[in-house]
Amino acid sequence: MRDAIFEEITAGMEEMIRVRRHLHMHPELSHQEIETPAYIAAYLNDLGIEVRQGVGGRGVIGRIRGGKPGKTIAFRADFDALPIEDSKDVPYSSTIAGVMHACGHDGHTAALLGFAKAMNAVKDQLSGDIILIHQFGEELPPGGARAMMADGCLDGVDAIYGAHLQSTMDADKVFVRDGYLQAGEDTIKIIVKGSGTHGAEPHNGADPILAASHIMVALQSIVSRNADPLKELVITIGKFHAGDADNVIPEQAVLEGTIRVFDENIRVLASNRLRDLAQSIGCGLGCEVDVHIESGYDALWNHAAQMDVVRGAAAHVVGEQAVIETEPIMPVEDFSYYLQKLPGAYFFVGAKLAAAEKVFPHHHEKFDFHEPAMQVIAKTFAAIYLEEQNNIDE
Repeated sequence: MRDAIFEEITAGMEEMIRVRRHLHMHPELSHQEIETPAYIAAYLNDLGIEVRQGVGGRGVIGRIRGGKPGKTIAFRADFDALPIEDSKDVPYSSTIAGVMHACGHDGHTAALLGFAKAMNAVKDQLSGDIILIHQFGEELPPGGARAMMADGCLDGVDAIYGAHLQSTMDADKVFVRDGYLQAGEDTIKIIVKGSGTHGAEPHNGADPILAASHIMVALQSIVSRNADPLKELVITIGKFHAGDADNVIPEQAVLEGTIRVFDENIRVLASNRLRDLAQSIGCGLGCEVDVHIESGYDALWNHAAQMDVVRGAAAHVVGEQAVIETEPIMPVEDFSYYLQKLPGAYFFVGAKLAAAEKVFPHHHEKFDFHEPAMQVIAKTFAAIYLEEQNNIDE
């Protein structure tokens, strides 16, 4: 059966490309998706697959019922885009100003739809059910995963799997890891309030720029002196706003940034030390400091047994030597919440373009990927499902 399904997926490759390019040309921002979920629902309906729309707000769920009893396995793809101007010179570049699929979610969606079409064609021979989770809002917290879970997308599901295309990882390879794969995130906003004065008379005020600068430097001591050096932690300030004139000390300065971490204890330590440092330094320099820390997504933890299923399944697609153990990465992913509720695994699929001058990282204005990687996702999903059902006869 596996070979027959793989052949069906290969035969549908051109259709996957067509779907991906349609989505790429018509991107929609997180939590603003209207046409994309409608397109997905229509595609599934045309296949005769059961569809539920508006799940958790904007999500779409499809269900393929196998002809024999078995497990219910879910597969997820996200479909939101980013507020980035598409600067690629390709015929399928975004038609929406300032919005593009710069992270591969269009490819994830096309791959899940290609997988759905192939599995639906043999549904009477399958054991158990397939749940197709098309998720909105992944790029912008609070994301869409928790809302869809609250609306029942995992009801009755035994395990869940997902994949992410990686534009800087070698094509025709699958990258796997037990345990932590992606970091958790908190966002930081530090408001330093001083008292403005003439730049030539700093003694008549309290300089928030000076205090904010000391705070920014001191935050790195959390990483180097407070956190266990064997546990990853990143604290980055990406915004520093203060003042309007070169000869005026302003009333306040604002720092904004991010914490990225895997271990939950280190996450708590980083937040507490950040707050203490910022307020103590501000006080010492005559300023008042307000610290706002907003929790983003939790770290993504892969279950070992399900990742073993991925390893075995991927070996049938790309060969055992092309299933690569990978290091964890700091970008975040709200697939983490599915894995807190159910056994499952999330893995990477290499999608680097052959021409080096066309290879760009995710969230870049020229982002693109090797489209045959979508076929790798679809086939790996199929092999995962068959292995989960012990239905792997050739």
